[in-house]
Amino acid sequence: MGFIKAFTGAIGGTFADQWKDFYAPKQGVSSTAAIFPAVQHGTNAGRGENTSLSENIITNGSKIIVPEGTALITIQDGQITGMISEPGGFEFKSDDPNSQSIFSGNGLLSSTIKQSWERFKFGGQPSAQQLAFYVNLKEIPNNKFGTQSEIYWDDAYLNTQVGAVTRGTYTLKITDPLLFIKNFVPSQYLQPNAPVFDFSDMNNAAASQLFNEVVSSLAPAFSNYTNDPNKGNRISKIQGDQIGFAQSLSGAVEDAYQWKSNRGLEIVKVAIQAIEYDETTKELLNDVKRADALSGARGNSFMQQSVARGMQQAGENGSASSMAFMGMGVNAASGVMGSMNQPSENTQNPFINIVEQPSSIEQSNNSSNIESKPFNNNQQENPYEKLIEMKKLLDAGVITQEDFDAVKKKILGI
Repeated sequence: MGFIKAFTGAIGGTFADQWKDFYAPKQGVSSTAAIFPAVQHGTNAGRGENTSLSENIITNGSKIIVPEGTALITIQDGQITGMISEPGGFEFKSDDPNSQSIFSGNGLLSSTIKQSWERFKFGGQPSAQQLAFYVNLKEIPNNKFGTQSEIYWDDAYLNTQVGAVTRGTYTLKITDPLLFIKNFVPSQYLQPNAPVFDFSDMNNAAASQLFNEVVSSLAPAFSNYTNDPNKGNRISKIQGDQIGFAQSLSGAVEDAYQWKSNRGLEIVKVAIQAIEYDETTKELLNDVKRADALSGARGNSFMQQSVARGMQQAGENGSASSMAFMGMGVNAASGVMGSMNQPSENTQNPFINIVEQPSSIEQSNNSSNIESKPFNNNQQENPYEKLIEMKKLLDAGVITQEDFDAVKKKILGI
């Protein structure tokens, strides 16, 4: 019992004139439908011989059309008896030794379908119930997913755990119709007058189960994507990489629920419509953006501007001696700016270097004229004024706490 290939390509009227029953897909089937019954017609466009049909019986010599992007499955008494996954016209023969139970063609599905057929094949004779169903082999679009609360994953680039609420859609593909029907589709969709198995049907419990499994796989999928060094470890790439993130999501679903190996299903593309990060992650991302913006030459330029602003504020808020913090005058200030342009190999803090340099008073005291010139207490720098000025720079963010502590030790001789 099986099929004989009659023709490929367009359906010809002469074939319809010669054949009895005419089976074709149901009209108006949604693009999100996965399984739908083959509809039996007594005549094809007013032609054909059989006008008195037997319900749920495929008559010998019946014509069966398999359109592009579909597969035909025949079921007898609850068992799969045949399958066609290549497009064309076929004739059903229950008594012809040349008939075949399976036509898988030479496409990508052929090897997996033949393996599944050997597992599930059933040899029977025509009986009281024979059914035929079409399986959608195209990408099935508009499968929605979304999270009601934040999901969390470890992010290698940010080096911490991040969280977000996300939503989007994905396309999936039935890669093995036999596995899909045998292991996943509920029996209510494989009965006479069965409803269409539609992934977008809110009353389809099987489709709802797939939705829940996708949502539970999002966190490991995000982790797999952002921790993959080939992806650059950046969250920002996900929304523009439909196929790359789909591979991560498909891998996470396969690891947890064996969609491909046990159900004949695979996620092909994912379109993320929105990612709404939690407040902690938003703050972290802002810090990372600032750090990225201030890297390299741009960071040196920004630091120079910060030092200049700090010195200007010190001059505006204090006395004239404020501009001479750490024993510096206006000329020394330009030295600070010059030190900021030194190569990165110089790890010494410029403010510490300045403190270590002798002031003009100390230089005069060490000169040969020190004995002939009395020491002027009015010109002596007050170490506490230095500390005050350094504290102003610390508060303005020009120097770090570590820099301030190092200068404090130098001034106080600690």
